[in-house]
Amino acid sequence: MRIVIALGGNALLRRGEPMTAEHQRANVRVAAQALARVAKEHELVISHGNGPQVGLLALQGAAYKDAEAYPLDVLGAETQGMIGYLVEQELGNLLPFERPIATLLTMVEVDPDDPAFTDPTKFVGPIYDEAAAKALAAEKGWVVKPDGAHWRRVVPSPRPKRIFELRPMRWVLEHGAVVICAGGGGIPTMYARGEDRRLVGVEAVIDKDLASSLLARDLEADLYVMATDVDAVYRDWGTPEQTRLEHVTPEELGAMQFPAGSMGPKVDAAREFAAATGKRAAIGSLEQIDGLVAGTAGTNVAPAGSGAN
Repeated sequence: MRIVIALGGNALLRRGEPMTAEHQRANVRVAAQALARVAKEHELVISHGNGPQVGLLALQGAAYKDAEAYPLDVLGAETQGMIGYLVEQELGNLLPFERPIATLLTMVEVDPDDPAFTDPTKFVGPIYDEAAAKALAAEKGWVVKPDGAHWRRVVPSPRPKRIFELRPMRWVLEHGAVVICAGGGGIPTMYARGEDRRLVGVEAVIDKDLASSLLARDLEADLYVMATDVDAVYRDWGTPEQTRLEHVTPEELGAMQFPAGSMGPKVDAAREFAAATGKRAAIGSLEQIDGLVAGTAGTNVAPAGSGAN
């Protein structure tokens, strides 16, 4: 099978851990053990989150007062290289030397008319008090919003439209490589308005799971897995009526409500893949990877009568 696995941020940095290279490498080493088992039996494409890493780079950039901080598209590219290096090296230590692994810097096109640009919602970077946040907003043209007791910068999170590096991805897959790509939802890019239609970077963050769902569809994957830090999707999570969903159709999921800031994008990504392809998407923890691939663990999403459940 050709399998796309989207690694959640917890695979790279556990909640509450210091954002050190040592912690990230240790966590990637654990993740690589699960990924290697899949790679030995299947074609494997790996995407990953980058939220904590982008936040760390933004903090470091803010500490340097003599130059403007790098924009989000450049920070996304930096984290793709950094995380891809760690995953590639640790996975390579487990797979046969002859098995190639390729990390591909990945640009993802978004629509300049996406409604997300008029309503930024994705929190990025450090926290501020209200006065400091509003002063920075006035100085830098940011949008800031309250995040609990603090204030933070918010940026648009437009939907992914097109993945540019599909041809090299297909080429290396056909030559037996494991592919690491589309980190952090991809580097957000768009065609600038005007006569030359130049491709430019965008101050935005694309949702990793939605971008990985598009990637899985475009690569004609047989299975799309989102490896996160929970064992499954739960209906009515946090209430006495919470129910673990094991096998569900895209239509059934569409009738349920999930938090937009946590499980919602994963559910939408699973629904889109399953509905568009007639194949199965799975959501669960990385520790369950064998069961997620087999369809015996996590939440499995597939159309009724498809046989994928």
